[in-house]
Amino acid sequence: MTTSAAPLPLAGVRVLEFTHMVMGPTCGMILADLGAEVIKVEPPGGDKTRKLPGLGIGFFRSFNRNKKSVVIDIGTDEGRATAAELAGQCDVVLENFRPGLMASFGLDYETLSKKYPRLIYVTHKGFLPGPYENRLALDEVVQMMGGLSYMTGPVGRPLRAGTSVNDIMGGMFGAIGVLAALRERDLTGKGQEVQSALFENCVFLSSQHMQQFAMTGEPPPPMPSRVSAWSVYDVFTLADGEQLFIGAVSDKQFLTLCRVIEAPELAADPALANNALRVAVRPALLAKLGENLKHHRVEELSPKLEAAGIPYAPIMRPDQLVNDPHLKASGGLVPMECEDGETTDVVLLPLLMGGRRPGVRHALPGIGQHTEEILAGLSSRVPA
Repeated sequence: MTTSAAPLPLAGVRVLEFTHMVMGPTCGMILADLGAEVIKVEPPGGDKTRKLPGLGIGFFRSFNRNKKSVVIDIGTDEGRATAAELAGQCDVVLENFRPGLMASFGLDYETLSKKYPRLIYVTHKGFLPGPYENRLALDEVVQMMGGLSYMTGPVGRPLRAGTSVNDIMGGMFGAIGVLAALRERDLTGKGQEVQSALFENCVFLSSQHMQQFAMTGEPPPPMPSRVSAWSVYDVFTLADGEQLFIGAVSDKQFLTLCRVIEAPELAADPALANNALRVAVRPALLAKLGENLKHHRVEELSPKLEAAGIPYAPIMRPDQLVNDPHLKASGGLVPMECEDGETTDVVLLPLLMGGRRPGVRHALPGIGQHTEEILAGLSSRVPA
């Protein structure tokens, strides 16, 4: 890794963020990590995402680093005037509130762009314009509507993915839209509205299965019931009940696996001579492999598989990843100071640019920490 002090790609870009929860904050964090000055507008008392319990407890820390916090009450005329003037000093505005809310405040693209035609305005919604556009959506709602839950769970048991995949990816597509709009503004001098939506994001994730149906005429089965293209591509239970995914996706890899696990009888079986033959007898083959593998220990077998070039993976929990040696050695987990003075390790963007990882530049902001700095000099400024 290099420690070059060269400016980050989005240095000089100023972003005003009206967001909460995950989708909008993810977009803002990506832009902030890449060097933009991102100003997060919070209501009096702070973004309620800061205080979510349970599975939401990590949202704020995960998606709000490298930002500045300003408290503005956009529920008041004075606050709306301050927010609008501040938007005029920015390149980009982000929002992810329910349809129509920002318009009711006069802070929507149509209103702001009349005064600030260079403004790029990103809305993060449940649906793009169409019959569903006024529906409220959640990640779980669109996972059910967009085919993801059906493909994830067993037949008759739709199962949502174990993280907010559409919220996070929707924020990513919002950021991609910002980058494209900035480039287009360089050419035209004009801003534009960018829209990113949960439902369309989820359908994009399911698009390969839609094409599978278009090409075969058969509805694709859920992943737990899928007809695998490879004979050895499954999770196996090893000694002491530990689990390991192993994938041998070529004839050479199958023979190598047989050698590693000391199963010469499988390598020599003519009924298993190629992948097509092995897929035809896949259940019986997996049973034989399972009988062999239950005598192996994960910590002993894993380095042998790695040395042999066989794809494998232990089944890791998120709490185990905080000590993952690769994440730590590669710079993917770095310390961040939190608003309460604590320090926590956070996951960086999965990017390496010119030999460096865009990292943590600022502590997680306290509520309204940068209000004085950002609002100084605004003609419409009012106390928070």
